[in-house]
Order: sequence, then C-alpha cells, then structure tokens
Amino acid sequence: MSRLRTMIVDDEPLAIERLEILCNDHPVIEIVGTANDGVAALRLAQQLTPDLVFLDIGMPKMDGINAARALGLMDKKPSIILVTAYDNFAVEAFDLDVVDYVLKPVSGERLGRAIARAKSIETAPTPAASPAGRGGNYASEFWVSHRAELIRIAAVDIERIEAERDYMRLYTAGRSYLLHQTISALEERLNPDQFQRIHRSHIVRRDLITGLRHEGGGVWHALLGEDLSMRIGRKYLADVKKLAGK
Repeated sequence: MSRLRTMIVDDEPLAIERLEILCNDHPVIEIVGTANDGVAALRLAQQLTPDLVFLDIGMPKMDGINAARALGLMDKKPSIILVTAYDNFAVEAFDLDVVDYVLKPVSGERLGRAIARAKSIETAPTPAASPAGRGGNYASEFWVSHRAELIRIAAVDIERIEAERDYMRLYTAGRSYLLHQTISALEERLNPDQFQRIHRSHIVRRDLITGLRHEGGGVWHALLGEDLSMRIGRKYLADVKKLAGK
C-alpha cells in the first residue's frame, strides 16, 4: 500500500503533536515534515512535495486560506485538509477545492474519514475533461454544518432544496442539511442540466421528476415518485413543462 507523504502545519506545537499521535494509527500516513506558519509551510512544501497537507487556518505571517491558495499553484499540488477551530471558512474551503474541513478538537474517527477521503482522491483516475461550456463552473459539492462538524455533500446526491428564510434545506437520501445561502445564489451554482427551479422556494433534481399533474385553476404539481408532489410556481411552469416536451 502506497503511503501519503504528509505535512502538518499549525502554529500550536501541541496541535501538531496531537495530529502526529492520531496519524500513527493510520499506516497510510507518512509524516515528512511540520511547520508553524504558512510561509514556512510553502518553503518546506517546495522541498518535500508532499501528497497531503494538514493545514491550520489561524496562523501568523500567512493564514491557512492564503497558504492553501499558494499550495494549489505548485506543479505537484498536494491534497489539503483544513484543520481549524472555526466553522466560518467553509465557503472559502469550497472555492479552494480542499479534501476536507475538520473542526478542532480532532477526534480519531473524524480524522480517519478525512484520511480515507484523501487516499481515495489520490488513487482515483484522472477524470476526462468536460466538454467546453458544459458544467465547468457549476458546483460539484457543498460544505454544510452538521452537529459538531462540517461535511461535504455531493451535488448529485441532492434530491431537492427548500428555502427556509435565510437558509436552504438540502435533502439527500433520508437526511437533510441546512446551508446559509439564498436560493438564487444557490441556483446559479447548480448545473441546470441536473436541477430545475420549480418555485420561488423549491429546486428539484430533474431526474427525480416522474410526472406533472394539473390540479385545475392553473395549478400544477411536479411529482417526485409516488409519495411526494411539489407545487410549481406560475413563473416557472413554462420551463418545467419543457421537461415533457410541452
């Protein structure tokens, strides 16, 4: 089994030591160096070309967000797992395409999931390039708060989205998660080939729409399987009908 050559970057020596101890339980991890700030991390990464970097956010000289941006410009870009005590950098983490976002204090179980994700990405085949103009700027995943951690939700796993005041509720198979974003901003990040806005408060995954039902009086519903129907807003009815070639 190939190992991930790993760096740990944190301005707190005890935090580095704790991660080193936790990493000892994962044979796939080989610690090749540590650093206490972003500037030192970049210098060391150029020398070591690690496969994986555990990166704190709140550090002197250069914070973890800027360090992650700089690491992403390396010829051999390492996978990055952000490790932080703060949960308000999730949007920046998404934009940086980090592997995971782990909140302190780090548990062994949570670290194990992050390492498994990094390993799966390291061994995955390189995907073929998307055709020009098709989905290049659309989100493939979202970071959401859930209990004491932030987790990554794949866009293709989202079944429907419902607006709840300043939040969007993302429904996946049997579970739901809240995302702090407006529905219009979220709609722009979703691939229109995969998702359909049907109401000012609802977006659904197109392949889950099994039919359209006319209730009379100009009222239509989108059918999602046998047990769920959602009202279609008049503003969106024409676009929804295009799904049926109408």
